[in-house]
Amino acid sequence: MRANLIGANLQGANLQGAHLEWAYLGGANLNEANLRGANLFSADLTEANLQGANLIEANIEMATFQLAKLHLANFKDSNLQGANLQGADLYGADLQRANLRGANFYGADLQEASLQGANLQGADLERAQHLSVYQLSKVKTLYATKFDEELLISLKEKYPVLFEKPE
Repeated sequence: MRANLIGANLQGANLQGAHLEWAYLGGANLNEANLRGANLFSADLTEANLQGANLIEANIEMATFQLAKLHLANFKDSNLQGANLQGADLYGADLQRANLRGANFYGADLQEASLQGANLQGADLERAQHLSVYQLSKVKTLYATKFDEELLISLKEKYPVLFEKPE
């Protein structure tokens, strides 16, 4: 059975290590919540507010964050493989060393987001907003990643090693 927490007010809640796999959290307020090490596998967080939330080392594989507010959220060392972040606000989010393999960032705002050491293999960054060559120069890999043409050309010229198939 899937937990139904649609629209719940969990602002500042301590959910460290919580098992929320497959949970419905659409529109929930998780502003400043502690979700460190939580399991949010395939959870639906569409339009949820996770501004300033701590998601360090969380399992967020296959989760949906479509149009979510992730302003200054901390995803350091998290697994977001296959996550849907379409149109999400990731302003200033910390995605250092996160597994973003196959994640969908189509139309997401990545202004000042930290991507250092992140695995973006096969991710979709088409139409991502405020994404710079500098931010992407710090990632682990961009192999098979989808980009807007202008950004792709610039990156391949300056950082061709990022497009090599990882071992």
